[in-house]
Amino acid sequence: MAEIRVTGGELGGRRLHVPKTGVRPTTGRVREAIFSMLGGVEGARVLDLFAGSGALGIEALSRGAGFATLVDTRPDVARRNIEALDLSGRAEAVGADAVRFLGRSREGFDLVTCDPPYRLADRVAEELVRLIPGALAQGGRAVIESSPKRTLDLKLPLLTERNYGDTMIRIYGDE
Repeated sequence: MAEIRVTGGELGGRRLHVPKTGVRPTTGRVREAIFSMLGGVEGARVLDLFAGSGALGIEALSRGAGFATLVDTRPDVARRNIEALDLSGRAEAVGADAVRFLGRSREGFDLVTCDPPYRLADRVAEELVRLIPGALAQGGRAVIESSPKRTLDLKLPLLTERNYGDTMIRIYGDE
C-alpha cells in the first residue's frame, strides 16, 4: 500500500493508506485547494462518493465536519483509514454503488464530494447530474472532481472552478 497525508486540521500530517493500483486519490495540493475554496466545514454532514481511500471525507472531518459517509464499491481501504485514525464515531464506509446509494438516500448533506474514476464518468454522468442536487441540504455544496476534457456539469449555480493539471474542480451550490 502507498500512503498520502491529511493536509490540514486536527489530523494534518497523519497518513492515509491507498492501494497502489485501482484508485486515483486526490492529491494533497488539490485537497488543500478544495478546502481553501470551501472555507469552513464545521459540523457539516459530508457524503464522499467514489471515496476510494476516503481522503476527501477524512480531510473534511479533520477540518471540523461533523460526520462523513464514504461510499465506494470497495470500501475496505476507507474503513481501514477510519479505524486507523480513530474516526469510527464520526464516519462510516458504505459498500455501495454511488448512483444506487444516491437513488436510495433521503438524507440532506451539507457537502457532497464526487470523484468518479475518469473511465467510468461518462457512463454515470447523467445519473449523477440528476441525483446529486437532491442529496444536498439547503445551502449545501457539491465538489465535483473530473477531467477537464470530460466535465460533470450539475444543474446548480457554479460557485468556482479551478484546474490543477489533469484535474478540474468545480464547486456548486446555491450560496
